[in-house]
Amino acid sequence: MHFVPDPDQEAFIRQGIANGRYQTAEDAVRDAMSRWEERERTRLELLATLDEAEADLETGRYTDYSNGTLPLLADELKREARPLRLIASGTDDLP
Repeated sequence: MHFVPDPDQEAFIRQGIANGRYQTAEDAVRDAMSRWEERERTRLELLATLDEAEADLETGRYTDYSNGTLPLLADELKREARPLRLIASGTDDLP
């Protein structure tokens, strides 16, 4: 496959090489493709999750929360998010 960048893209690639971020134009394009692939995977995962959630709603697999039970939901979400936040920060010490 052959790729010809437009003038703005070429200038952007040259800037990336000039400032040392990339050694070659191929490196810059490879990085751009990797990021695009990752975004596409993430988008597809999100769409699948939304489809699953929609199916759950249609079949009644959900919980209604009221003002009285919202604090319980908040606590549950915090418990679920805490380990993920630690992993994202590079700390694997769980409290």
